[in-house]
Amino acid sequence: MLGQLVKAVLERALEAELTAHLGYDRHAPGGSRTAGNARNGKGKSKTVQTGVGPVRIDVPRDRAGSFEPVLVPKRAGRVAGGLDDMIISLYAHGMSVRDILHHLKQVYGTELSHEQVSRITDQVMDEVRAWQMRPLDPTYAVVFLDAIVVKVRDNNVVQNKPAYIAVGIDIDGEKHVLGIWLARTPVESATAGEGARFWAAVMADLRNRGVRDILIACTD
Repeated sequence: MLGQLVKAVLERALEAELTAHLGYDRHAPGGSRTAGNARNGKGKSKTVQTGVGPVRIDVPRDRAGSFEPVLVPKRAGRVAGGLDDMIISLYAHGMSVRDILHHLKQVYGTELSHEQVSRITDQVMDEVRAWQMRPLDPTYAVVFLDAIVVKVRDNNVVQNKPAYIAVGIDIDGEKHVLGIWLARTPVESATAGEGARFWAAVMADLRNRGVRDILIACTD
């Protein structure tokens, strides 16, 4: 399920990369005539290895065949270093726009300008925010709460922090990642008050997005 989140961000970022390569936005009047190149649908799907397992993505292509993706190079079997942790951290509200911009600038190096990387960052953040705010079903039969450790940039220092994941099973038996939240400290080592406030915030977020009833809640 986390693979679907990584897939969504990677594909959104690759679309933004192609826009930077072409030099004009999708549907811009006269863009292809001015640039002498245009979008040409999707290439053959490819599977890349990430920290959450293999992820199958659709890579956009251009008519001239000159587009060379940076985040997921054509002949590479893995995403660029640290991107999978970065993406999960984004979904968990664990990185600021400034942090993600800094990370992507390191990945792209001198291949793209600061302005182009900023636009890619904006596209990625739009994808993440839409997921974070999406409405949820009113009832879930079961909700599992688990944690994974991700690398997070905090005050220019990269640290390992726990990201807590809520996976819900709806009344039709389908599984969904309801949300991801980053704790400032591991909940198991937090004070009683800190732990209570954290889980109260998680429950408030789920309720604000439409959840009214959880029949069974499971934690490790």
